[in-house]
Amino acid sequence: MKNILKLIFLTSVIISIGTTAQDNVELVAQCAASAGNVTYLKDFVVKLDAGVPGGKPPSAKFSMVLSKNTQYRFSICTAPDSEGEAILQLFDMNVLQGSTYISATGKEFPFFDFKCQKTGVYHVFISFKEGKVGESVGILSFVKKL
Repeated sequence: MKNILKLIFLTSVIISIGTTAQDNVELVAQCAASAGNVTYLKDFVVKLDAGVPGGKPPSAKFSMVLSKNTQYRFSICTAPDSEGEAILQLFDMNVLQGSTYISATGKEFPFFDFKCQKTGVYHVFISFKEGKVGESVGILSFVKKL
């Protein structure tokens, strides 16, 4: 009996992992396709829990090297069952270079273009407005050489 219960549990875990991975692949493909006429380079898959009230919203950080004289596009797509809307921000050191959300106006954008002026390490942060729970995908794409 114990072996049967273990087998049922293991099967349900494998099915849930497979379903999540398939959902992520579909979300990445949809987000990459919505980026426009650009070349896909990298994706950032994020799943975050809700933040604590009054605290800083949870975020995921990704680092990458970007090349001088290149235009990149950063896109963000939120999974349909997420409570919050995803925000993607690009930083060089501690300086914000671009964002899909402008807090002063409350405007959201599905992507922004970044004209890289110096080769170096840049950091992408993905979080959810108001620290809500959610899943999202960020996409880095090549637009053109400047």
